[in-house]
Amino acid sequence: MENKKQKFDLLLKQVKEVVNSKSNRFEKLQAICQLLKDNIDHYDWVGFYIADISKRELLLGPYVGELTEHTKIPFGRGICGQAAERKETFVVQDVSKQTNYLSCSPKVKSEIVVPILKNGEVVGQIDIDSHITSPFSQEDEQFLENICQVISNLF
Repeated sequence: MENKKQKFDLLLKQVKEVVNSKSNRFEKLQAICQLLKDNIDHYDWVGFYIADISKRELLLGPYVGELTEHTKIPFGRGICGQAAERKETFVVQDVSKQTNYLSCSPKVKSEIVVPILKNGEVVGQIDIDSHITSPFSQEDEQFLENICQVISNLF
């Protein structure tokens, strides 16, 4: 059985292949969502938000998982908005303990959001919800930050 690092290394290689494919940006991001959800058990909702810098809001992009009503999120609001505002990764192991949290589903127990930066600006982010409390490790954080670094070339 491969360990988590080996699995993440293999998935990162696959993400790079998707990014370098002939598809358009939407199709590439959609394929990455599906790849992550299909291969990582605790990733129950995987999606991208695209930043509209002029309006300081995030717009829902490609995703895999349950429908969400959060199609526009102002910077600073919820976990996604805080990650965009601060330009840093947010890991929330138990969303019930967060006061500034936008609930997508009662099934969601934890969330990790990693901004996609281009020239120091937030151009988007990856958002992952889990139905398990405290599933995200330092390895998840590093893996997703590496993915966002690769994806930044699409912006």
